[in-house]
Amino acid sequence: MKKLGFIGMGNMAGAIAQGIVKSGFLKGEDIIAYDIVSSQLDKVKDLGFVIAKDEKEVVCESEMVFIGVKPQVVEKVLEPLIDLLKNKALISIVLGYDYARYQELLDSSTRHIFVMPNTPARVLAGMSLIEETHSLTLEEFDFVKKMFSSIGEIEVVPSHLMGAAGTLSGCGPAFVYMIIEALADGAVKEGVPRDMAYKLASQTIVGSGLMQLETSLHPGVLKDQVCSPGGSTIRGVEALEKGNIRATLMDAITSAVHYK
Repeated sequence: MKKLGFIGMGNMAGAIAQGIVKSGFLKGEDIIAYDIVSSQLDKVKDLGFVIAKDEKEVVCESEMVFIGVKPQVVEKVLEPLIDLLKNKALISIVLGYDYARYQELLDSSTRHIFVMPNTPARVLAGMSLIEETHSLTLEEFDFVKKMFSSIGEIEVVPSHLMGAAGTLSGCGPAFVYMIIEALADGAVKEGVPRDMAYKLASQTIVGSGLMQLETSLHPGVLKDQVCSPGGSTIRGVEALEKGNIRATLMDAITSAVHYK
């Protein structure tokens, strides 16, 4: 019997799977996995995962089941597994399938929890939101918190905030990558080599984020500390304000939250 069984090994589930082994939280041989697209499993074969022949084998051979399939197929995937999941624990990262939704889909004996992670989990720098309402045992809930803590930071979030908060942390990396690319493009325009520009932009964002987290200072205060009177930084800030960067980023979150 394996400790954890993965159904679905897409980008997000794959990042988590690789992260928990990289962190040492679990060994590869503690995990069994299946994906309908066999090539998706290539990313974990070298980690020692057992590759299952189908979803039913994953459920039967694991203590806890982790489901990371696309939202449009989750009910089709779960339907033939309902009986097998009785008296088991299910961890889900499927967007839109929270505690209330699983209460309707699963047998009452199936314990379940909804988590919204993000892809930096692959490099042990993820941000995972754990839905406050769940039906796991205390021991299982502790396991989930420790597992996601091994690949980054966690936050236990009330159900009504999972959508907005999850959009910020889940969609946010894509927005940040666009900012990295744009900052690097600006440097390249001024003659900086491309690889150097990406490194400078990425590390600047990593360092800025860490500084805010460790100091707890308001981002505006930290921004002011970089802006000398009449200097180059405040002129760059002016250009960003003219481009409505704040409103644009706020709109990005709102658009993602209300996508149907």
